[in-house]
Amino acid sequence: MDLPAIIAQLRAHHEKLSQSIRTLELLGAEEGRRRGRPPKWLAAAKDSATPKRRGRPPGSKKSGNASKGGK
Repeated sequence: MDLPAIIAQLRAHHEKLSQSIRTLELLGAEEGRRRGRPPKWLAAAKDSATPKRRGRPPGSKKSGNASKGGK
C-alpha cells in the first residue's frame, strides 16, 4: 500500500473539485446580472447538450393534397 501516492492523488482530485465548485459559484452569482452574449465555452456547452434537429418540424408539411384531387 503506497499511502503517500494515494494521498497525493486525493489532494489533486480535491483541488480539481474545489476549482469546479468555485467556477459554478461564480456562474451562479452572475446569473441575475449578466447581460450580452454568453462566453463561447458556455454557449458550446449548451449547444452540445441538446441535439440539433434537421429538416422541417413535425406537422409543418401540407396535408390533404392527395384528398383534394390535385390536377
